[in-house]
Amino acid sequence: MKVLVLGGGGREHTLAWKLAQSPRVSRLFAYPMNAGLAELAEPISLRGSAGIEDLARFADKEGMDLTVVGPEAMLCAGIADAFAERGLRLFGPNQKAARLEGSKVWTKYFLEKYNIPTAASRTFDDYDAALGYAMEQEYPLVIKADGLAAGKGVTVARTPQQAKKALKACLVDGFFGAAGKQVLVEECLTGQEASILALVDGEHLLPLLAAQDHKPLLDGDRGPNTGGMGAICPTPLITDQVRRQVIDQIFTPVLRGLVAESIHYVGVLYAGLMITEDGPKVLEFNCRFGDPEAQAVLPLLESDLLELLQATLDGRLDQCNVKWREGKSCVTVVMASGGYPGAYEKQIPIHGLEKFDPQDRDTIVFHAGTQRVGRDIVTAGGRVLGVTAVGDSAADARQRAYAAVEKIHFKGAQYRKDIGAKAICQAEPSDL
Repeated sequence: MKVLVLGGGGREHTLAWKLAQSPRVSRLFAYPMNAGLAELAEPISLRGSAGIEDLARFADKEGMDLTVVGPEAMLCAGIADAFAERGLRLFGPNQKAARLEGSKVWTKYFLEKYNIPTAASRTFDDYDAALGYAMEQEYPLVIKADGLAAGKGVTVARTPQQAKKALKACLVDGFFGAAGKQVLVEECLTGQEASILALVDGEHLLPLLAAQDHKPLLDGDRGPNTGGMGAICPTPLITDQVRRQVIDQIFTPVLRGLVAESIHYVGVLYAGLMITEDGPKVLEFNCRFGDPEAQAVLPLLESDLLELLQATLDGRLDQCNVKWREGKSCVTVVMASGGYPGAYEKQIPIHGLEKFDPQDRDTIVFHAGTQRVGRDIVTAGGRVLGVTAVGDSAADARQRAYAAVEKIHFKGAQYRKDIGAKAICQAEPSDL
């Protein structure tokens, strides 16, 4: 089969890495490229920045058997619809279904309508009204831009001054453009965050292993939000009881609600959760594989990813059993450019990547913001690498991941030192 992976980040490198292991994949293509993807996939011949129609025409002309989409922006823009019009198979929800990620305001309405546990909130498009409401609330308080903001549209305001700044950025300064024309002002749930990704074929769902992302830039969950600084899988936060609650109280009602709304959801559905004293509650939904969650989940998958994606598209998930690497854990540590998530330098040489065996399934360096310039691999984005390790326990995986990080160097590199520590303290306190 000829398979095309769209998106040039760490998630897409991970998807390509896992798909390349399938014996049914004869040729693998990727667009756009990073230095890691270039080692696995063939480039596609498109000039400049290709739009959805350009990609659909290419896939049609070249006879792609399957296209796998990583970025949410493509899905929310309707790439699945464009491919479907040409009779092309694409893994990812259509534009109507992708609204679960594309609009936090619509999703909150959906959650409340179908009695799915989530935080109480109010929606505003007027700065003065939003500010007046926020000044009367207890803190901390959460301010969310309605639309896509690359994982940076959420502010946990611990003071009225921080809430005012976040509301002004969205509703007055237009910092997030159209994505910030409406905002949610939401109660701040307490607990620990976790996420579960599930494959959804329109009628059935197949949950994957639970992971825990680390959004803030700095150790101890301090500093500004980022696209994600690391992840651990599985997380002990999701016990068998909590997993059952998530399926019964969240995923199943969501699937029923989508059917009731005449929304045919086919793809992966990512539930970002807060595990509270009252049980799991929804923080957000994403309509694609998480980044960096995919980097921590997919290395533990024993099953053929291509087979699972095809079963999803064919409506056969009820016939599937997923096999995982039994007893294993995985930790991903993101190495980011200095200055991220603000302004940062690019084109900085990365040293140490030659020390890793590309055939090693237990220590993998997934590329995100990289490119090859001559014989060098250089930085080309905010999140540069997802250094990933599989171990016999969470503590073992964490030790291996940080040992790998120590082998890699580039000027200004920053990374958190506590990825997975909370989960390990909860599950294996004697191993720290």
